[in-house]
Amino acid sequence: MEDIVILEWSFTPPDYFEDEIRIIRDDYEMVIKEGKVEARINPSLYDREPKMRDSLHESLNNQFLGAQLINHKPYDLSKPSMYRFHSDDRKDVTVFLDGVMSSGGTLDFVVQNKDGNLIVDSRKDRIQKKKKLSELAEVYCPKDPLTASLLKSYNAAVNDPENELVHLYEIRDALNKRFGDMQTTCKILSLTESDWKRLGQLANNEPLKQGRHRGKSPGILRDATEDELKEARDIARSFVEAYLVFLDRANI
Repeated sequence: MEDIVILEWSFTPPDYFEDEIRIIRDDYEMVIKEGKVEARINPSLYDREPKMRDSLHESLNNQFLGAQLINHKPYDLSKPSMYRFHSDDRKDVTVFLDGVMSSGGTLDFVVQNKDGNLIVDSRKDRIQKKKKLSELAEVYCPKDPLTASLLKSYNAAVNDPENELVHLYEIRDALNKRFGDMQTTCKILSLTESDWKRLGQLANNEPLKQGRHRGKSPGILRDATEDELKEARDIARSFVEAYLVFLDRANI
């Protein structure tokens, strides 16, 4: 048996990624599956990098933030436990007890043609998209402050539903500041001006309890309908996705 360091995390809900995710890097291998995460690391490398545990934890959390764009559900990610296995069968265990990182069902469908050939598999498409966004979030969160800000706002929208539209609008506002104005942002990111204006309408102008300007409609506020919230989420999500794709294509 060779020496090995293993970091393990637990997370809920256990089907957050719906399928196994395997990440292979030069200095570690990580598997995300059914509520558990395992990273296997060479001990000498781990010992040379005292902040490696923290950096892997942050990288893993970025994966969850990327997946959250598709799930729109909160999650709990534990701090890691560390196991060091020695060649003489000794095992050292270290548990880090400083809390969790936190960030709400889905109807799937399959479409086949008359010959039974698969045309659309919504679950498969969703899992592939979730995996892609998780990878992009992991790559760009550490080096692009705007990516981190956009995902933080979406995470806040999930975890603070009373102010959901406030947080979703932050995404539009941040992109506007990055590119200068609506027309430029929409052109660069291939967004539609109708979506841009619709998110502003929902967040700013409708008399909604979850919106930004509640004081302008005193006494007549109402809860946003689920359709309105879904529309706002879908638009904000598309903005974040478009920005991540923009970064990836530009190889920033």
